[in-house]
Amino acid sequence: MVVEDEIVIADNICRTLKKLGYNTLEPVINYTEAVELLQHEQPDLVLLDIQLAGSKDGIDLAWKIKEDYNIPFIFLTSNADPRTVERAKRLTPPAYLVKPFNKDDLYTSVELALYNHQSSEQPVSKIPESLNEERQLFIKESLFVKDKHLFHKVKLSDIQYVKSEHVYVEIHTVQGKKHLMRSTMNGFSERLPSNFFRVHRSYTINLNHLDTINSMNVYIGKAEIPIGRNYREELLTLINMG
Repeated sequence: MVVEDEIVIADNICRTLKKLGYNTLEPVINYTEAVELLQHEQPDLVLLDIQLAGSKDGIDLAWKIKEDYNIPFIFLTSNADPRTVERAKRLTPPAYLVKPFNKDDLYTSVELALYNHQSSEQPVSKIPESLNEERQLFIKESLFVKDKHLFHKVKLSDIQYVKSEHVYVEIHTVQGKKHLMRSTMNGFSERLPSNFFRVHRSYTINLNHLDTINSMNVYIGKAEIPIGRNYREELLTLINMG
């Protein structure tokens, strides 16, 4: 659901959302239209401009959504004054989008808002602590690695290999970057697509980046990765060397 009083912007957001694979309702332009639509529809997420025309703005609507509908929302904003920002902060919104924003910004904000809302609705006991962050951050063909207050997008296709480091996994990419994520290797590797293969209790590799192999090691770029005895036969069979 999109609430935006600039029709051109609203239509552009809806078109972009559809290209990303989401279904959209007809956009609405003010508080009254938004409440009427919410009474008849059950959207999964509301994208909401803070500065709406009329006596009630987007922050008033956000309070209504939070109190009566329990639906995640994302604030859209451009030049909000300090007082408006302070009002918005009290709602602890899952995400802000600052205009102008691009398709990737929109996709990231929507997916994180939906996933974090879904996770907050589940009892903590259902999600093992060691996997909680991992489950929240795997999104389609990418994962988002949290570093302080930022989320860094890592495409799964760019991952060369993953190394276990105690209660963390170390993610190595084709760009030469290394990301650290709290997870067990078992929990992390189970979430990866079929082109990833566990070659050692401490290593999972992306077969698409495999350069060289012998009976003891695999080589990806400059990395020499050992093949565990329990994994050797299946790996060699998989690549028709058995």
